[in-house]
Amino acid sequence: MANEFWLSDRQWAAIEPCLPSTQPGARRVDDRRILSGIIHVLQSGCRWRDCPPEYGPHTTVYNRWNRWSRRAVWLRLFEALREVSADAFPSIDSTTAKAHRSAGGGKRGAEAQAIGRSRGGRTTKIHAVCDALGRAIAIEVTPGQLGDIRAATQLLGQLPPSRRCAADTAYDSDALRQFLHERGTLPVIPNNPTRQRIHAIDRRAYKRRNLIERAFCRLKDWRRVATRYDKLARNFHAAAVIAAIIIWWA
Repeated sequence: MANEFWLSDRQWAAIEPCLPSTQPGARRVDDRRILSGIIHVLQSGCRWRDCPPEYGPHTTVYNRWNRWSRRAVWLRLFEALREVSADAFPSIDSTTAKAHRSAGGGKRGAEAQAIGRSRGGRTTKIHAVCDALGRAIAIEVTPGQLGDIRAATQLLGQLPPSRRCAADTAYDSDALRQFLHERGTLPVIPNNPTRQRIHAIDRRAYKRRNLIERAFCRLKDWRRVATRYDKLARNFHAAAVIAAIIIWWA
C-alpha cells in the first residue's frame, strides 16, 4: 500500500528513550512498527480496522493506542519531548473539531467525554498554547460550547511563567489578567469592546499571535484531529498530542 507513514531514524531516536520500559501485559514486539501504524491512522483518518497489514494486526495497533492513552503514556511522551522556557512568549487560543456520529456513546455521556453542542453542532474544542516558534507546548480538550477563558488558567498553569502571553479578545477578563500579573507575565490581549477599563496593549507584539492559528492549521492536517471519531475524550486528546509530537518535537 502506498503513502504509509514510517517513523524516521531521527524521530525514533527521539521517541524510543521516552517509551515505558516496564508495562503490564504481554511482551511488546516492534514498537516502531506499531507506533508508525498508529500515526498512519491518525494522519489518514481511516478506521482502525482498515489499518494496513504492514503495521501488524489492526487489533494490536488499536489496543496499543487505547491502552497507552488510558495510562497517559502519550501525554508523558509529549511532556518529555517538548521544550519550554521562560522566553517562549506563548500564544493561547482554541479551535473546534466536529464530532462524527461514531464519537457518540461514550461512558458517562457526551459532556463527560468533552462533546458539547454549539452553533456548529456536536463539537469538541481543542485548547492549545504555542511558543515563539509556533510549536504546541500544551494541549487540552473540552466540550465545544465551553468558553475559551475557562481552560486558560489550567493550560498556562502547567507551564513556567513567561514575560508575555498573547491571546485574542475572548481571553480579556480581569481574572486572567490578574493570574498572569501574579506570575510576572504581561498580558498581550486586546480590550473587549464591552470593557469599561481600557488596558494598554503592545500591538506589534500582538501580531505574533498568528503563530497559534498556524499551529492549528498544521494540527488539523491530521484527519483524526480535524474531525473527532473517538468516543473517549482521553483518546481524542492523545490524537492531538501525538500530532504535536510528530509535527514539532520528534
